[in-house]
Amino acid sequence: MRRVQKIFAVTIVLLLGATVYGLMRTAQPSDARRSAASASGTAAAPSVDQTPILTAQRLAKMPTTQDETPFAQDALEKADKEMDLAYAAAERQMEENPPRLSAEAKQIQARLKQAEDALAADNALVERLNADETKATGAKKDSLHDQLVLAKANQQEQQDEVDDAKEDLERAGGDSSSRIEAMIQEHDASSKVIDNFKINVSAAIDQPGLVHRFSEWWTLHQKQLLLWDAKRQAESAARELASKHKALEAQSDAKQQKGAPGARANSSQPANSNGPSSAELVKAANQRAARKKTLASLDKRIDNEKQLADTYAGWIGVVAANQRAVLRRILTGLTIILLIALFVIYFATLMDKLVGRLNMDRRQIQSLHTVTHVAVRLAGFLLILLVIIGPPGQLGTFLGLAGAGLTVALKDFIVGFIGWFVLMGKNGIRLGDWVEINGVTGEVVEIGPFHTVLLETGNWTDSGHPTGRRVTFTNSFAIEGHYFNFSTTGQWLWDELQLVLPAGQDPYPIVQEIRKRVSEATKDGAKQAEEEWRLATRSREMSSFSVEPAISLKPVVGGVELAVRYITRANERYQLRAQLYQDAVEMLGGKKVPVT
Repeated sequence: MRRVQKIFAVTIVLLLGATVYGLMRTAQPSDARRSAASASGTAAAPSVDQTPILTAQRLAKMPTTQDETPFAQDALEKADKEMDLAYAAAERQMEENPPRLSAEAKQIQARLKQAEDALAADNALVERLNADETKATGAKKDSLHDQLVLAKANQQEQQDEVDDAKEDLERAGGDSSSRIEAMIQEHDASSKVIDNFKINVSAAIDQPGLVHRFSEWWTLHQKQLLLWDAKRQAESAARELASKHKALEAQSDAKQQKGAPGARANSSQPANSNGPSSAELVKAANQRAARKKTLASLDKRIDNEKQLADTYAGWIGVVAANQRAVLRRILTGLTIILLIALFVIYFATLMDKLVGRLNMDRRQIQSLHTVTHVAVRLAGFLLILLVIIGPPGQLGTFLGLAGAGLTVALKDFIVGFIGWFVLMGKNGIRLGDWVEINGVTGEVVEIGPFHTVLLETGNWTDSGHPTGRRVTFTNSFAIEGHYFNFSTTGQWLWDELQLVLPAGQDPYPIVQEIRKRVSEATKDGAKQAEEEWRLATRSREMSSFSVEPAISLKPVVGGVELAVRYITRANERYQLRAQLYQDAVEMLGGKKVPVT
């Protein structure tokens, strides 16, 4: 195992240990306790704050499990109770403390009183005329009818005046009865909404895949934040109501201590003494009764707010338990991913050792190493991807659409990847082979899953020296095109020797001698090449094919040109050609023989 693989493996082991620790921690049972609940609103303010019931409804509208349903129902009930108490306190305050009328409101009130009196008189007149008209006959009835029509018109005019005065008085803040009626209507509408409200109970859908797990965890996290905010609102409302209760109680005690001697004196004094009058005593008694009612209402609201805070606390515990369960599933998925990665590393190392022990050619072993590494990593990647996104719901449809899309978008890559397997086959190419691809000749220096890289050479039958350029081809040429591999089993090729025999000399003895020496030099190689080519072509009869050296003569200026073609190994062609030239020169008696 290489150093990088060891470091990567150690890192995965450490992460695996951390996820196992997280699994152990999240396996602890939750301590969620059941309590009651509701939210806040200011008791003494004429306008009622509906934040408690709106908060409870917003939380209940979110997806709620069966474990959370009792808490959601309890929160709605406590919030509804809090709203009832808040509306009752606001109505009582408005009744006990009517607003002070401004100068404008007093004028409107006087106008309203005058209009109401006039309307009452018109109502009485219309009623009397109706009765008289019923009893009258003849011309008197017609006269009463005309008077009745006029009276009804005046009645309608006065009714419009009363309505207009009431609206003006309400805008001026002097009509407390209209405000109380509007508040009652608002309370009734809110109560109907609460009565018809249904909790969004969602069935638990266990969707595999880390993506779905994380989405579920994030939803629970957001819900938990809202619950914490609702709990803080309830606690804040309870503290605020307690502060008002304490202030009102202190004010009541101060007034009671201040009026205690007078009260004791009043109990023994007659009604006509210098003590408080009966009206003042009744007013003081009513004020004390109102304060007691307010204190009792505040006590109920404080207790209700505390219960609502406890309900939210219990609800938070249930959501936290669900969140821990989801987190445990996330950690389980991460554990599986780390185990897959660890397995891929060690399995690849094991395959390297097994392949290294095979009795195969070095290039084949290297190719097998590459194939096993790619296959193992691809399998590991697919398994990890399956853990992350989960198996698709409609597997057949998903695979069909995905396959069609990938085929169109990644056609060249797919064909190149398949071509890589072709190149890795028996009739493919290996590192170090001399090949020709699309007219470019060179030595193979890299074979990847998608590309093949050549080190370009010149005309290799002449020099074979590299040009220094690296040429990259997509592996699709192995399927869509063709390629030449000059590195066969024995790496045989036809080479050519050219000589010019001087004029005035019989060339045939020299030709026979050269044929003899070339045949002796290439005898073993030609025989071996013939056997290998026969095996390669899978044919037992190659009568039309000969591996014997071939000689051709052609008259040229100054003599006769002799060309000898023979079979040789690619890596031995230079040495054999040099030896044959030397033999030819010696055979010609040391005479200068032009070489082309």
